[in-house]
Amino acid sequence: MLSEISIRNVVLIEALDLELGSGLSAMTGETGAGKSIILDALGMATGARSDKGLVRSGADKARCVASFSIEPGHKIWDALETADIDFDQSEDIVLRRTITAEGRSRAYINDAAVSVKLLAKIGGGLLEVHGQHDGRGLLDPSTHRGQLDRFGGHDDLLVKCAGAYETLKTVADALAALKSRQAKSDEDREFFEHAIGELDRLAPRAGEDAVLAAERKLLQHAEGALGELRAAGEALGEDGVYESRIAQALAGLERVRAKIGDADDNSAVAALTTASSALEKALLELDEARTAVGDAAQVFNFEPDRLDKLEERLFALRAAARKYNVGVDGLADLRQKFGDELLALEGYAENLLRAQTRMAQAQSSYDRIAEKLTKARKFAARKLDKNVITELPPLKMDKAQFVSEITEIQDGPYGRDQIRFLVSTNPGTPIGPLEKIASGGELARFALAIKVALAGAMSGDGQKVMIFDEVDQGVGGAVADAVGRRLSRLSETAQVLVVTHSPQVAASADHQILISKSSKGGSTLTNVVSLADNDREEEIARMLAGKHVTDEARAAARKLMRIS
Repeated sequence: MLSEISIRNVVLIEALDLELGSGLSAMTGETGAGKSIILDALGMATGARSDKGLVRSGADKARCVASFSIEPGHKIWDALETADIDFDQSEDIVLRRTITAEGRSRAYINDAAVSVKLLAKIGGGLLEVHGQHDGRGLLDPSTHRGQLDRFGGHDDLLVKCAGAYETLKTVADALAALKSRQAKSDEDREFFEHAIGELDRLAPRAGEDAVLAAERKLLQHAEGALGELRAAGEALGEDGVYESRIAQALAGLERVRAKIGDADDNSAVAALTTASSALEKALLELDEARTAVGDAAQVFNFEPDRLDKLEERLFALRAAARKYNVGVDGLADLRQKFGDELLALEGYAENLLRAQTRMAQAQSSYDRIAEKLTKARKFAARKLDKNVITELPPLKMDKAQFVSEITEIQDGPYGRDQIRFLVSTNPGTPIGPLEKIASGGELARFALAIKVALAGAMSGDGQKVMIFDEVDQGVGGAVADAVGRRLSRLSETAQVLVVTHSPQVAASADHQILISKSSKGGSTLTNVVSLADNDREEEIARMLAGKHVTDEARAAARKLMRIS
């Protein structure tokens, strides 16, 4: 419930701190005293459209704070959590808004700065105003579906419908993606087939780039290396040339040794032996060197066009890598990927058929639940229409009509129905949207009749504080009494505030708030006070008698209060 309102510098109100009780509270006072200002300030705090015109003359800014005491389980707690607003369910929800004299607006929820849009969303979940000049509550057609569904008790169907719609949407998105892919599948297939053919002809191997680059470097230096090796071979001489000379040297050493025989000079014999061994070794190593140089020359003796072929291969690999934006070593993996993509395209027709089957199944499931929900809504609408029409005659609207119109729209999580409350106030007057009615009093009384008809379904997680403005406009006597009784009945399940000029309505209230106007220092101020029972009797007597309150008026007031 709305537990407290704190207002500063709003039009004629300089400072006001007002605590509110549960049940029905009546706001009374002379016309022009400022009752509408309190509603404007409350609208400002709950996110309604407001501007700098609300700032009291001479003040730098206006401020209004509305505190709501909300029971655990109310859906507004989920909304606060979704909005990432800190809260404690054991404490009030505090909505605050300021507007400067320049028109700048700031909004807060539980002292956290928020957008006015979020303030309006949370405020709309806590408070609804029924009157000609407020577009919230029943005057907002977007609320009618929720009102009817709560009246009909459609929670289970709504959960099933939302689940079926989510499945339908998921399947529909998958099917749309497949169909979108179909539009480019021919182009993709042509690309993949060409790319696969190109890569298959190229047949890249892992690590081939490094191997070819190394061989290319070798081939680029092969000609010079081969020349050097040939020169080395020539320096070693033709076969037999150096061998003959070494053999002659060995023969000479042998003749020397034969001449000295077995001389006692062992050193000479040893030297000759060493020299002979060296020459024999040179003879062997010369042959090995000639063979090694020949073998080395053979290594560098490549086929004439080997370098051209290698460079052609290397350039082809690197060109393909640049074309497909991968490294040379990634070409083999790319070929596999393209093959998988082509395989997927080849299976497109089968995938599309499966997706279309799933879509048909999901649509059938959704249709079945949506049709059941529509049927339930039509049944609830007939019952609600009857209940509302029953409430209208006592409110001096016996010629009025009320119809819950159900029209089909596109599939959605809440079914495929749009709900609008349509009314006609007089015979022969075309039936039309509730929010289009001209008379503020008729609007408020229609809202009261609808709310009374819905009362049994409005308790629970979605209950709001209700304010009725001008509900008694143009009526009196028995009709005003009927209005008061219905407001009192409605307040048994919700907190209700009513702005009224009717003593019968005021007498039906649990609490009464008197709003008056006074002058101070050349300026006009609005004063607000909660009345005790004795003061209530005097105020209701004034409402009955006018300026001069008589004992008869006081007696009538006491009677009204006892009856109520």
